[in-house]
Amino acid sequence: MLLFLQKKLGEMVSNTTSGNVCSAPMKSTSNGVFQGDNPLDYALPLAILQICIVLLVTRGLAYLLKPLRQPRVIAEIIGGILLGPSALGRNKSYLHAVFPPKSLPVLDTLANLGLIFFLFLAGIELDPKSLRKTGGRVLAIAVAGISLPFALGVGSSFVLRATVAKGVNTSAFLVFMGVALSITAFPVLARILAELKLLTTSVGRMAMSAAAINDVAAWILLALAVALSGSSQSPFVPLWVFLCGFGFVVCSVLIVLPIFKWMAQQCHEGEPVDELYICATLAAVLAAGFVTDAIGIHAMFGAFVFGILVPKDGPFAGALVEKIEDLVSGLLLPLYFVSSGLKTNIATIQGLQSWGLLVFVTFTACFGKIVGTIIASLLCKVPFNEALVLGFLMNSKGLVELIVLNIGKDRKVLNDQTFAIMVLMALITTFMTTPLVMAAYKRKERKSDYKYRTIERKNAESQLRILACFHGSRNIPSVINLIETSRGIKKHDALCVYAMHLKEFSERSSSILMVQKARENGLPFWNDGQHGDSVHVTVAFEAYHKLSQVRVRPMVAISSMANIHEDICATADRKRAAVIILPFHKQLSLDGSLDIIRNDFRYVNKRVIEHAPCSVGIFVDRGLGGSCHVSASSVSYCITVLFFGGGDDREALAYGVRMAEHPGIRLVVIRFLVEPNIVGEITRVDVGESSSTNSNSADQEFLEEFKLKTTSDDSVTYEEKTVKDAAETVATIREVNCCNLFLVGIKPAGELACALERSECLELGPVGGLLASQDFPTTASVLVMQQYHNGVPTNFGPEMEEHSPDGGTESA
Repeated sequence: MLLFLQKKLGEMVSNTTSGNVCSAPMKSTSNGVFQGDNPLDYALPLAILQICIVLLVTRGLAYLLKPLRQPRVIAEIIGGILLGPSALGRNKSYLHAVFPPKSLPVLDTLANLGLIFFLFLAGIELDPKSLRKTGGRVLAIAVAGISLPFALGVGSSFVLRATVAKGVNTSAFLVFMGVALSITAFPVLARILAELKLLTTSVGRMAMSAAAINDVAAWILLALAVALSGSSQSPFVPLWVFLCGFGFVVCSVLIVLPIFKWMAQQCHEGEPVDELYICATLAAVLAAGFVTDAIGIHAMFGAFVFGILVPKDGPFAGALVEKIEDLVSGLLLPLYFVSSGLKTNIATIQGLQSWGLLVFVTFTACFGKIVGTIIASLLCKVPFNEALVLGFLMNSKGLVELIVLNIGKDRKVLNDQTFAIMVLMALITTFMTTPLVMAAYKRKERKSDYKYRTIERKNAESQLRILACFHGSRNIPSVINLIETSRGIKKHDALCVYAMHLKEFSERSSSILMVQKARENGLPFWNDGQHGDSVHVTVAFEAYHKLSQVRVRPMVAISSMANIHEDICATADRKRAAVIILPFHKQLSLDGSLDIIRNDFRYVNKRVIEHAPCSVGIFVDRGLGGSCHVSASSVSYCITVLFFGGGDDREALAYGVRMAEHPGIRLVVIRFLVEPNIVGEITRVDVGESSSTNSNSADQEFLEEFKLKTTSDDSVTYEEKTVKDAAETVATIREVNCCNLFLVGIKPAGELACALERSECLELGPVGGLLASQDFPTTASVLVMQQYHNGVPTNFGPEMEEHSPDGGTESA
């Protein structure tokens, strides 16, 4: 310690005598512009401005790159480079005003604080249990995907040392180059797989497992590289650093892991996690960072180790992620990309030799990862197409690569030119992953050729398959009560229900937690025990199964809102569903009105209606049966079918007939007819004469069969109402509003329905829109049906396209 103080004192004296006077540190806050202070000369307002600029640039780039299906890390890397000396930083006035050298310690501190907690989240995303269960084939692919690029990285380091990296620490440079070329970014890979819907395919599962092994190996190699990059000349110092790091991991497993397990056991499903446990864990993460920084292997290693040790079962891990992910990923982590971008000056890559080295390093990185993975995959008898896709996926880099490069830059292992070359290599390899995988992966189209795609069918005794979707646990009672009305009493196996929980996949770490336990037998999958909400869903459907003997298979679709409709339609096709039940995008509030949950759900419904392989129903839930499941013996519902004509109305009536089999259901069917003397005078219906005739004949035939079946059934009432205009039609509907459920068609045929005022919700049609409007006085739920018409798309008109959040762009 005395030698250290003497050294520092000598440096201060030397600086003073040589005239190098250190600039005064920045004060935190200013007195304001009215007292003559420039806010940009003070740390806090300058940091606020820097954060705002960073968020504006990175989020704007992410929006622009979204059509290319690139992960957000690409936008953040490009944003950091643009804000640095490579682009905007060429203007020295801007650079000294917004990112002056004296502000960089504060910026770097915030960035590294965000990095520490992000690596803690990354550790939580990795499940050691799944790594232990990894098969020999995946292990071989992972080892080959590390070994060959590491060897090529070591080889390329000799080329760089002979040209642009002369005089660097040889051993450290060799290891850093090997690590930089052999890394696969696990978080980035997971998000690419989710975006391309490959998470639950065999390729996706192998890539995730191999990337997790790669990630752990990369951190071990990076710890070795950091230990070798110290400034001490003694050969024993790196050994001590590495041994102390190993000792830290062992002590953490022996001491910290039991404490984390005890905390997790105190947290029960459905109950909030104690704030004391959250604060204690976050403080422990910072303490771990302090210890590993003191050892000499960067503070992030301690955070990453603690993240791995957090138990993944139960609500504890989910609560930790929920508390910090938005602050870290959304606010602090982008600062790290800017900190990296400020060190990246592409202008240092000058001349044919430098650009040739960039091509050489990029080719070497791609060749090592792709070829190594392909060879190992083929030896493990993986089909060539899947092996090729695996190679492209394992070639993704991202944030982990930047971390390695920045540590190398800070440790003086990488100079400015080498650093810029390696950053561009990471950007290119990650950017090319998505388009290469999309081009190489040949998804097997498994279009099912099944018979019963509608509820209306000749054989009414055949099994009815329903795919019922819901947004959350609040929807479950009404969904179960709707299923109960659909089951009939004739046969126990007459109804098969798949209940799909719709969840959004995003860039957040909690999304990765949701996909950790993906089942192997389907695109949408059931996630066991990650969130209390999921447990409640499981318990609710299991209880209903025991009471009713109806098999309900719960599952989860986790995807982005832009293409979750693909999951719904693909599952309906694979499970041979006859009807998809979708929740309306509004839900019942305490005052009885319908409030919008998320407008995105409306466009999900619209896309499903357009692309569904079977009939579709939109369920406007006003509390069917109340807030709990109604037992079969207690069911007492009145269901009203409003029949105007057409295929959709026939589908609604067919569903109503199915429901009427239940002993607790009373069915009322009201058919609307136009007074003969004013036919054609209400409104002009622009349909072909032949199609109108066919629809009328089909309606008449269906109604005759219906009346024949229900003649002796006292629970079914059939009425015909003759009206002369739209006003009289609405008045008639108001007279029968005292029921529990309305069944109507989305596109009823005839001039009466067309004369009704257009609804703001075009996907509900004129009648459904009327029943769901705030002006219609009813407490009844509404189920609006569309009959499957052999793949003929439904057109909602330009109004809905114009207001679509993604500009009406469909991802087929």
